[in-house]
Amino acid sequence: MLDINFIRENLDLCEEAARNKNREVEWHKLLELDDRRRDLTRKVETLRAERNTISQQGADADRERAKHIKEDLKKNEEVLRDVEERFHLIMLTVPNVPDASVPVGKDASGNKEMKTWGKIPKFNFPARDHIELSKSLDLIDFERGVKVGGFRSYFLKNEAAQLELALLFYTFQKLVGRGYTPLIAPSLVREFTLFGNGQFPWGREDVYHLEKDDVYLAGTAEVPVTAYLSDEVIHETDLPKKFVAFSPCYRREAGSYGKDTKGVYRLHQFNKIEQVIITTNETNNSLTLHEELLANAEEILQDLELPYRVLLMCTGDMGEPQVKKYDVETWMPGRDGYGETMSNSFMGDFQARRLKIRYKTKDGKMVFCHTLNNTAIASPRILIAIFENYQQKDGSIKIPKVLQPLIGKSEIRR
Repeated sequence: MLDINFIRENLDLCEEAARNKNREVEWHKLLELDDRRRDLTRKVETLRAERNTISQQGADADRERAKHIKEDLKKNEEVLRDVEERFHLIMLTVPNVPDASVPVGKDASGNKEMKTWGKIPKFNFPARDHIELSKSLDLIDFERGVKVGGFRSYFLKNEAAQLELALLFYTFQKLVGRGYTPLIAPSLVREFTLFGNGQFPWGREDVYHLEKDDVYLAGTAEVPVTAYLSDEVIHETDLPKKFVAFSPCYRREAGSYGKDTKGVYRLHQFNKIEQVIITTNETNNSLTLHEELLANAEEILQDLELPYRVLLMCTGDMGEPQVKKYDVETWMPGRDGYGETMSNSFMGDFQARRLKIRYKTKDGKMVFCHTLNNTAIASPRILIAIFENYQQKDGSIKIPKVLQPLIGKSEIRR
């Protein structure tokens, strides 16, 4: 959420940001409601002050006037609540303003490739995709997954199950070693967390809602971990707070039927290690931390010796809450191209305003924090890249060297 004063002072900038992010906002109605909200607030405060003055006068007070004030106050407070509710609903539809470094574009075609790393493998045999490899080596059972869990469900088996746990543990330990506080986050979350991280109101259709308990299944640990410090005031000296969190993740993928429906690229349930940082309201410092998160994700892929590229996302493909976003895409031979494996976002104070996460500066000023997040590793999607890049001519799959001690072997074969 943006500050309404910032919107008023930078209306052209905010309107341009919404257009570039392909979002419509009722700007005229928003400002009109804000004017009414301000007028009603002043009126209510004046009536309350007069009521308090009459109350202090005791028996000599004008009882008739006190009666009218009580009635007027009740009426204006009711109107103010209604206006504030409608104002808040429109404010929730205002997207964040991108950083000046972000390219303007309508969709993924406007993204900018920043760098590539690693050598794309050249096979001297007919390469298989992860589906063929998984079936031949008994690593993923798609048919029984669908039988038990429905569309986009799966069972990881044998070394695939071991590899997922090894990947998650390796990544978790790596980031704990860098001073990130380890968390195992809940996947069941209350609605305010999804409004807080900016997924609602835009992405509601992609979230599972358990109506009976009125809770939701989070699609990323970013949701619960960013809300971890909601409604709290943090000491400036305690910032930045860096977290590495494991959680199962759930996504309905409501708008992606017919897209990546085979294999384990796009699923309803998966496991993920997420990095989350809550820091001071200083853009240069936050951009430095944004690069740190990216470097952590890149190093994990380099440890796994997987070729990848880094994209700077354009305005139309970056999401509503982001100020700046990188995607890391790993080479997947079965796709004959790169596939997204990590996403790295700087949110400014957009989420902190929604979640009321503040800190007190040295001079006593209350300021909203900045928040950032990054996918350190997500599985089983990363298994696609490992299986396909490490496949051998005889049908076996080599295991990345850094994971071999955790698996207890160097290759997967029948």
